[in-house]
Formats: sequence, structure tokens, C-alpha cells
Amino acid sequence: MALLEKIERYEAQVGVIGLGYVGLPLAVVSGQAGYRVVGVDVSKTAVETINAGRSHIGDIRDEEVAALVEAGRLRATGDYGLLEACDVIIICVPTPLNKHREPDISYIVAAGEGIAAHMRPGQLVALESTTYPGTTEEDLLPVLAKSGLQVGEDFFLCFSPERVDPGSKNWSTRNTPKVVGGLTPACQKVAVAFYGHIVDQVVPVSSPSAAEMTKIFENTFRVVNMAVVNEMAMLCDRMGLNVWEIIQAASTKPFGFMAFYPGPGVGGHCIPVDPFYLTWKARQYGFHTRFIELAGEINLSMPHFAREKVIRALNEQGKSVKGSRILVLGLAYKEDVADWRESPAFDVIRLLEEYGAKVLPHDPLLPEVQDRHNNIHIRSITLTDEVIAAADCVVIVTHHSAYDYQHIVDLAQVVVDTRNATRGITRGQEKVVVL
Repeated sequence: MALLEKIERYEAQVGVIGLGYVGLPLAVVSGQAGYRVVGVDVSKTAVETINAGRSHIGDIRDEEVAALVEAGRLRATGDYGLLEACDVIIICVPTPLNKHREPDISYIVAAGEGIAAHMRPGQLVALESTTYPGTTEEDLLPVLAKSGLQVGEDFFLCFSPERVDPGSKNWSTRNTPKVVGGLTPACQKVAVAFYGHIVDQVVPVSSPSAAEMTKIFENTFRVVNMAVVNEMAMLCDRMGLNVWEIIQAASTKPFGFMAFYPGPGVGGHCIPVDPFYLTWKARQYGFHTRFIELAGEINLSMPHFAREKVIRALNEQGKSVKGSRILVLGLAYKEDVADWRESPAFDVIRLLEEYGAKVLPHDPLLPEVQDRHNNIHIRSITLTDEVIAAADCVVIVTHHSAYDYQHIVDLAQVVVDTRNATRGITRGQEKVVVL
């Protein structure tokens, strides 16, 4: 097979649609493996940044992009027409929920239409965007079939879920095992061959639907366990126990326990979204995912619980929420990552403002957040000693390592710590209220 020979000889050209947190690392690792890569993105800023040899993604260094651009192994464009020259085309576009919390695969469909308009025999199309089981075969394949080409013969199709852990110092695109499900045996053979050349380990599964379900199951597992520990945090609060102490003690058991930690809510591009994809698909089979939906309800209640902790902390100071200056530290959904997608910080801020608080937001990695879709526009204030000291309450929502927590506690009147970020401080523990 000609495509297999191109892959083996590193002569295949790779096209990556979507150059965000998933697509750019994949484009870089493909280029570093020895393939020529064309990245397609609707963002002119992203295209220009990459072609200038710089990265707009925290996990990818400028030097990595610059080296590939200078070597002629990476370029970015907004032109789908260049995909005709590509032998492998990988789709890495967003898959959000609509206002009814139902799957929105319009970006996948649009990418498929862009590919179909320029398809030729001998191409592999791989979908990496997280979605519900059946998307590759039921939604993407019909779009690609408009090209008149036959899957498994003229072109090859697979699903290989992204497994990105932003900010991780241990796991990257290259060393994270890659699940791959091809639509036909020929599709599987080609897909496994390609991914086997750019990542350390490939995990073949029986079909695209199996690969899609694998990704959804991984994140649903996390959602459910987060809900358990969040509910435990609320119960421990009622009982006057420290949930962080309980988790630390339980973690000493060398078997049968995996530590998860409470927080003000769940965020990121996968965890708050993926279970809703599964519950939506399950309804088509007359199945009600009660356990998963309950977990979602518990996690969605955590910003309210965080507000309740602030109310109580202020009451102890003889103050009400209304009119209080509340300093919120951290807008990102995860520590040390400049990613605010689905961050619980916005719900915490909104809930506090609903009760009349004057909220002062700060994040060292996010000077400004603008999301027109969700009507969010927040500018980070300048954090000074005077601001910390003047705040009636400081709320730690995201535990960035850039913050000096001992200094913050020393200056603050009272601190509500939703992440146990202050556990190592030596002074002022009486000022701290943990989640």
C-alpha cells in the first residue's frame, strides 16, 4: 500500500486541523518525528504566530516551533486547499455543548466538509476531538463520503482520542499511550502505523466507537470520583472534620484507594463536558445514566458551597457579603495553566456578585478573559499588598505556584482556601477557612 510506504519512509505529509491545546502539540510531535506538517486554523493570530516560529500554547516552547518552521517541517495556514497534498489529516477542533447542554459537533462537520472538498485517494483521516460514541461513523463518515471515495479502499478513517494534560511535567503527546480505532481492518492498519511513528505506545481497539467510548469513560470516571470527594467535603464540613486530613490519611492505604481532591467546581475542556455527551447518547438507547447525572449535579453545586464558606467566614468577622470587597485569586481552571475554559472561578464570582459583593479578580497567567459566547469579560487587577490587606476576604480558587501563600495569609483579614493551598504555611492558620 502506497500510504503505508510513505508513512514508513517518513515521506507522508501531515495535516492538522485546529492548532490549539491538542492540535499544536500533535503537529509538533509529528514534525519532530520527521514528517512535514501543515496546520490549518481559522485564527489568523495563531497562524501568524506559528509561522513566525512562536508558540501560543503553554505546553509547547517557542524553540520547538521555531526549529520545525526553520527546517521546513511545520507551517500554518487558513487554507483547507493545502490538505489535498496531505497524506494524513487529523481533526482537532472544539466540541462544546450548546445552551441546552447537548453536543455541538458543528466544528467536526465543518472540518469534514473542508476535507471532503479536497480529498483524493490514499489519505488517512483521523478524528481526535472528544465526542460521543458513533460520531466518526455516523456523522463524519457521511460527510467525507460526499467526495465519492470509498472508506477502507480509497481512503482510511479512524478515531484516536486526545489525551492532553495541560501543564503536566510528566506526560506529553509523545509518551501518553494512544488509543486508536479504525473503521475497517485496512483503516486500523494504516492508523496504527502512523501513530506508531509519532508516539511511544499505540493501543488498538476494535472500532472508532470503542475508542470514542474509551475517552468518555476516562473522563466520566474522574467526574464521578470528583463528585464523591466533593460530597465528602460537604459532609465533613457539617461534621466539623477536615476533609483534606481525611484524604491524606486514606491515601496511606497502599491498595484499593485513589486520591481525588475537592474544589470549587470542575473545569477544563473535557471534564465538565464529556459526561453530558455520554448521557445525551445514552438517551437514544432508552438508557438513563442516573449515577453520572447525579455526579454532575454535585460538582455543579460546588461554587455554591464555596460561596457559603465565604458567607460564614465574613459572618465571623461581623460582616455581610453585600458591600464586602472579596479578592478572588485564580481564574484558570487548573494551577499553573493559562486556560480558563469552563473554570469554576466564573461561577464563584457570579454567585458572590449576586449577593452584592465587590469582587476583585486576579490571575498571574490571565491578565484578561473574554468569552463572548458565555458573556464573560474579566480583567485581572494588579495585585499589591494594599489590595490584599484591604480585602474583607481573600478566596483562593486556583492554586497557582506563583502566589506566596504565607505572605497572602499574613496580610489578609480572612482567607477561604478552596484548594488547600495554604497547608504549608507556618503562621496565621487561624485566619484560614478551608473548603
